[in-house]
Amino acid sequence: MKKLHPLMFVGTGSDVGKSILAAAFCRIFRQDGYAPAPFKAQNMALNSYATPDGFEIGRAQAVQAEAAGIPCETDMNPLLLKPSSDHTSQVVLHGKPLGNKHVYDYWRRGCSDIDYRQEVCGAFDRLAARYNPIVMEGAGSISEINLRATDLVNLPMARHAQADVILVGDIDRGGVFASVYGSIALQTPEDRKLIKGIIINKFRGDMRLFDEGRRMLEDLCGVPVLGVVPYYKDIYIDEEDSVALEQKRRQLIAGKVNVAVVLLRHISNYTDFDTLERHPRVNLFYTNNISDLEQADIIILPGTKSTLDDLLELRRNGCAQTIMRAHRDGKMVIGICGGYQMLGLSVDDPDGVEGSIASLPGLGLLPIHTTMSAEKTTRQVSFQFNGQTCQGYEIHQGVSDTDEMIMQTDNCIGTYIHGFLDNQSVIDYLLGTKQTVTAQDADSFKNEQYNKLAAHVRQHVDIQRIYEIMSHD
Repeated sequence: MKKLHPLMFVGTGSDVGKSILAAAFCRIFRQDGYAPAPFKAQNMALNSYATPDGFEIGRAQAVQAEAAGIPCETDMNPLLLKPSSDHTSQVVLHGKPLGNKHVYDYWRRGCSDIDYRQEVCGAFDRLAARYNPIVMEGAGSISEINLRATDLVNLPMARHAQADVILVGDIDRGGVFASVYGSIALQTPEDRKLIKGIIINKFRGDMRLFDEGRRMLEDLCGVPVLGVVPYYKDIYIDEEDSVALEQKRRQLIAGKVNVAVVLLRHISNYTDFDTLERHPRVNLFYTNNISDLEQADIIILPGTKSTLDDLLELRRNGCAQTIMRAHRDGKMVIGICGGYQMLGLSVDDPDGVEGSIASLPGLGLLPIHTTMSAEKTTRQVSFQFNGQTCQGYEIHQGVSDTDEMIMQTDNCIGTYIHGFLDNQSVIDYLLGTKQTVTAQDADSFKNEQYNKLAAHVRQHVDIQRIYEIMSHD
């Protein structure tokens, strides 16, 4: 196939749909006979994934690699920032944690002996030597001009890659003309030339109503509008991060199995619950409201970036006592990763890996003790559940005094395995149903969603024009 320029999706802001559009184009290029690969130089997210060789990257790039039909690897997301507080983040470089860094010191760059720009550019170069084209994703807004000197992921990365840049604007949140025009106008003349097109995302209503707006935007910006993509509700792609959780605070529904996921302040990997959420018998919602937890049929403690801090908050807001009471009353309680640690007898952090809290008693529902450690476990795993072989992955800091991958009592389950609830045998056990779907069907479902997403984007974006842009010398 002809060598194409890299294609980069940047945004007027966060959560405008860059990740989803990048996944769509990974699948489109694959369908059209190319060998695409995703790339995001720096990602800030608590949703992460374990690569086949046991390293950690952002979940969004793992999804995009899946859409491209290739295994994920650290060069697709060489730098991952996992917020630990308002002022600190764990820095993961090439899949390995470097420790917690203060945000101010990290962005000053001069406080580190690591040349992060060189590291991410090297990762891109290695990837670009093996795949065609590279589908790149920026981060947040490209108009944060105060961060221009230290920006690793947006237009400086596009310059290194010699990428064609598509600016994505979210019309659903309002102000799309100002945000698109301002995002372009605030760029340097050099960077402005990189922006080859605009995509308006999340449109609702009659598309014809935006025909004039499209022309006006092109006249204002001097850049073609390559597509207006409607909002969709019937395509299921993993979300990048917890921005979307605000839309999942649903209420209890009579006649359904009401599953309450405890809304922790540092919740991570909440995509663990997407498969269960789609089950027709299930009403899954996120809450830290005691009344909701009391009425739920199943309570899940999810993963967290700060186990001790969130455990302390659960005790302060009464959720811990409510969960223990629900367990005594015979309701099912599940803990995953950090949630599993909280269900034990104690969590200790003698070296201050997570922060200033040295030790806390757990909820006491499972007979384990956990000690936090600087070393992180990152691996893909297979396990047996109810006679079926299942798949998942582990990403956690802390060592518990058990060799069991899954610890289970009559109405309590704890595990370090992310993706635990993606397995049909686990869901059937929780809901008391017979197995009707195999693991292969789950893979088929994902492929169907990527194909539906690609078809949706093909219908509303000028793909041929984008190919011309990517081929033009």
